[in-house]
Amino acid sequence: MVIYRKYRPKTFKEVIGQENIVQILENEIKSDKVAHAYLFTGPRGLGKTTLSRLMAKAVNCLNRKNGESEPCNKCDHCQSINNNRFIDLIELDAASQTGVDNVRENIIAYSRIPPAQGKYKVFVIDECHMLSLSAFNALLKILEEPPKYVIFILATTEIHKLPETIISRCQRFDFNKVSMEKIVQRMETIMKQEKIKVDKKVLQNIASRSEGCVRDAESLLGQLMFLNDKNITEKEASLILPLAQTDAIVKFLQFIFKKDKTEAVKLINELLEQGINLDQFVVDLIEFLRKIMLIKIKAVNKDYWLQDENFQKKADEMAGKTELKTLISALDVFIKTKIQLGYSEIPQLPLELAVLKICEEAQPK
Repeated sequence: MVIYRKYRPKTFKEVIGQENIVQILENEIKSDKVAHAYLFTGPRGLGKTTLSRLMAKAVNCLNRKNGESEPCNKCDHCQSINNNRFIDLIELDAASQTGVDNVRENIIAYSRIPPAQGKYKVFVIDECHMLSLSAFNALLKILEEPPKYVIFILATTEIHKLPETIISRCQRFDFNKVSMEKIVQRMETIMKQEKIKVDKKVLQNIASRSEGCVRDAESLLGQLMFLNDKNITEKEASLILPLAQTDAIVKFLQFIFKKDKTEAVKLINELLEQGINLDQFVVDLIEFLRKIMLIKIKAVNKDYWLQDENFQKKADEMAGKTELKTLISALDVFIKTKIQLGYSEIPQLPLELAVLKICEEAQPK
């Protein structure tokens, strides 16, 4: 079983990065004041489906007492949900069931039938923004006045595509990206349970590349486990995860800020000859420039300090020597370059042009 499924949180306390949402949901369960419709929105891989299942499990748990919120994970209902066998938890993928007929047959008609096993029948509609307008209209009435035994949970990554009439009928929760620190801690816990030792820099690299998405981080971690090693080092991990080219990035930026376009372009071609992925190089370059900018304006967030001491020292030095407007200009150019890289027949050309643009802009006329 893949890591993100194997270690999917089975209790509310295991969910990371969404503490405010978890607290509200737990309070509602404890006080037996569960809403009839919820709307979970936010980027992918942050726990929308996980919390939906936890809600279904908590409200149907046979052993949960009044004033408690956590499911026991031992009763028949909890076990059935954990094993995807609970009849009264209906999970629908709106991307493949967009039409009004699907809503009528799979949701409206089925919601009129009382639960077969549990106290509540829970409908989880994933990627609900994919529903057609007619399907939304059909859903409106049942969302507004559902049977007492029905709970609707709508999940979406694109809330702007939902009609306001739907949003207004739901209790809305916005999921936020998870900090690198919490993602690293979670991966350390997983590796401890798997009895695999992984260099912390590798975990930091994964957390950085996941961009706050827990599922992406756990998927990358799962790939590392295929190395079949009980002690995974940076060198071994580089077979799957490209290492951040910090030294090359620093050298590259030093050439640019000195307006040495010749050496900067030479370095690009040297990296290409060495087999360095230029797309990933630009991604790391943008991230490094952002860190320098945050240092410059004294707005460093805690994720920055997860980087190694060598990274910190070089970033601090460069921030002290570079003007803010230069950093902003460089960031703007490289962000546009990142988009262009995928369309160029000559791989290095967009990056070479970016170097010339930055260097020539600041040259006195």
